[in-house]
Amino acid sequence: MSRRPAAFAIMLGASLTLASLAFGQSVSKDPGHAPKGAYQLETNHSQLLFSILHTGLTDYYGRFDKLSGTLNFDASQPEKSAVSITVDAASIDTPSERLVGELKGAQVFDAQQFPTATFKSTSVAVTGPGMGRITGDLTLRNITKPVTLDVTFSGGEQNPMSNAYSLGFKGTATIKRSDFGLTTMPWSPYVSDDVKLIVVALFNQEKN
Repeated sequence: MSRRPAAFAIMLGASLTLASLAFGQSVSKDPGHAPKGAYQLETNHSQLLFSILHTGLTDYYGRFDKLSGTLNFDASQPEKSAVSITVDAASIDTPSERLVGELKGAQVFDAQQFPTATFKSTSVAVTGPGMGRITGDLTLRNITKPVTLDVTFSGGEQNPMSNAYSLGFKGTATIKRSDFGLTTMPWSPYVSDDVKLIVVALFNQEKN
C-alpha cells in the first residue's frame, strides 16, 4: 500500500472514531434533566408500527407514517404529564399495495369516513428508572376503548437540528381488533385478534 492511501485510511478511521464518540454523547437518560413544559411531536421522526400474527406462522408488520401530537411533560410530577396523539388513517403503509387499499377501505379503517385515530392519556405512572405506563383512550372508527402503553424514555438532549430540547420515547401495547369492529374482512379468520402496537415518538420543546 502506498503512503497516500494508508494516510487516507488512518484519517478516515480517526474521523469515524470521533464521530462515534460524539454521537449521542450529549443525550441524558435521566428524565429529571428534561425541561418541564409543552412539547410538540416531531412528525418526521415519529411513527406508529403494528404487527399481527398471520396464519399462526409469521408477524405481519405495517405502519402509519403521519402523526401529530402534544406532550405536557413534568418529570418531577409524572402523574401530571399528559400526551395526545393523532394518527392519519390514510397514511397506512405495508409491503402490499393491494392490502394498503383494502386497509384504507370501508371494511377496515374506512379512512374516508374516519380520517383520524386518536390517543389521549388519562393517567401516567412511573414503573422504574426511565420507564412508565401511560393509560389513555384510543378512538378508532369512532369507537373508544382504554389502552395502556408501556413506555421507555430513550433520552433527551438539546437538539442542534431543531434548536430545541428533544425527548425520545418508545411505547408498546396490545389491543384487540374485535374491540374496534375490525372483524368483517374476508381474511379475518387467518389473522390474530391481538394487534401489537409500537409507537416511536420524538418531541421538541415548544419555543416561547
